[in-house]
Amino acid sequence: MFHGSIPALVTPFKNGAIDRDAFTNLIERQIEGGSTALVPCGTTGESATLSHAEHKEVVELCIQVAAGRVPVIAGAGSNSTREAIELIEHAKTVGADAALVICPYYNKPDQAGLEAHFRAINDAVSLPVILYNVPSRTACDLLPETVAKLASLPNVVGIKDASNDLGRVSMHAALTAGEQFTQLSGEDPSSLGHRVMGGTGCISVTANVAPDLCAQMHAAFDAGDLDTARALDQRLIHIHKAMFLAPSPGPAKYVLAKMGLCSDEVRLPIVAPTDETKAKIDKAMTLAGLS
Repeated sequence: MFHGSIPALVTPFKNGAIDRDAFTNLIERQIEGGSTALVPCGTTGESATLSHAEHKEVVELCIQVAAGRVPVIAGAGSNSTREAIELIEHAKTVGADAALVICPYYNKPDQAGLEAHFRAINDAVSLPVILYNVPSRTACDLLPETVAKLASLPNVVGIKDASNDLGRVSMHAALTAGEQFTQLSGEDPSSLGHRVMGGTGCISVTANVAPDLCAQMHAAFDAGDLDTARALDQRLIHIHKAMFLAPSPGPAKYVLAKMGLCSDEVRLPIVAPTDETKAKIDKAMTLAGLS
């Protein structure tokens, strides 16, 4: 259902408020660059520090600007099942194509709790749901056996996996055999390897700053041109690493600000990269041929 390069969009701010004009321009740039879908209000979109009203505004604006040209996968997770359902209901109402739903963070549910959480979401809202497993942020891990149970639900269509365990691609495929289950990478540096293992694409941080290169890499892989895909990945690896030299999305916003596309404003507790880190980011962009 979803494939290729899918940016986890930054949310641009100006004087503390959402910069709607900059966000519109960023979306247009992504579509022109070949991105195959858009994710507003993911982690990279600073969803944790958006108010509910801002969250809904960002999702609505993304859908409005995309205007059906590419699918919109609305970030709609929470550590409260009730709140997640509310955000998914809103996403469905305003025309999102799917919801990206993170495992509950801080609560540290066990596998039974994770299964119950996603079953409640499946039962409450008829909208395609992509599970989002990122143990480094949530302090819980959605294990393959639980993923297999959830894949049998009618609204659960795939997973964004950021466990950094490529073996899970094969395990998910083996355990969900017979299901139409989409696997998306949540780790830019291993996204090409994820494709080789059977994944269909990547929900990407790097695509914010290099949408065309990310899209070209996935397109080359889809065309069976692995040599070109590898060459592009070897350029992109410098950016992949740079995007996490400081807490995300600080580095991405720094690069986008240098490009004149939005401000580098982030919300506390995220702060801007230091001058030393900025120099390292600049070097990475040069190595990638995008200085």
